[in-house]
Amino acid sequence: MLRTRWRRRKTRSRLYFDHLMKRLTSRDNPFYKRLKALTGSVQQQRKSGVILLEGVHLAQAFLERGLEPDQCVVSESALLLAEVQAITARLDSSRVTVLPDALYHALSTVANGVGLILLAPLTAPVWPAPITGDCLILDGVQDAGNVGSILRSAAAANIRAIFCVSGTAFAWAPKVIRAGMGAHFMLDIVEGVEVADILTQLAVPVAITDSHGARAVFDTPLQGPLAWVFGNEGAGVSAQWRSAATHRVTIPQPGGMESLNVAAAAAVCLFEQVRQRRV
Repeated sequence: MLRTRWRRRKTRSRLYFDHLMKRLTSRDNPFYKRLKALTGSVQQQRKSGVILLEGVHLAQAFLERGLEPDQCVVSESALLLAEVQAITARLDSSRVTVLPDALYHALSTVANGVGLILLAPLTAPVWPAPITGDCLILDGVQDAGNVGSILRSAAAANIRAIFCVSGTAFAWAPKVIRAGMGAHFMLDIVEGVEVADILTQLAVPVAITDSHGARAVFDTPLQGPLAWVFGNEGAGVSAQWRSAATHRVTIPQPGGMESLNVAAAAAVCLFEQVRQRRV
């Protein structure tokens, strides 16, 4: 059942729910079934062109970029929180659906999270051609946490153009978005890129990490525009990128470890470039 009018008073908080908010109470409601399908499958999100932003921090980061969600889903208990009220107050009330806590928790993928999800359209950025500025290329990075962390470092280092080669984890999967901590909304992310296609558009040198015969990143000139390529957690970058690389850098590890996690390596490289540009 879907009630389109809901006005309820909480004595302690003296909160009145906007009468245009929808209150959904049935698991058989078509909208709830759609939500269940979306939250249960990254492939369904990708196919539907919908991204899910769960939690106050991601919702705030999204709205602060001037973006508008298609829908907001909130639990009854979360709607009593001041931080959630501040978010729903910025939205068209007719796009807000309130769920009983039990129905909301059946959807949530975040343990002990605040009961708030924004549904937003997935839009593809315009491919820049040629590519003349800094960019970051993910070449088969498969772990969602690594992808999100790299995107967060890229945004912090002021690299906006991101290209995800086929085989890389879906950049808009909920786990990637959570690891990115809002970075996604500062970036232009192009997915499903083929190496040959992007190589034809690159007008900047290519930098890769390489543990064999490479120059220490701290001794490599990085002041100019670069295309940073970070590869698969096990295999590294593909042969095509190795052939195209003009900068091969290594990260000194005096402690004797064989390698760094790809997200950690990306952060070191990107911020060494930031450091050099400040000189």
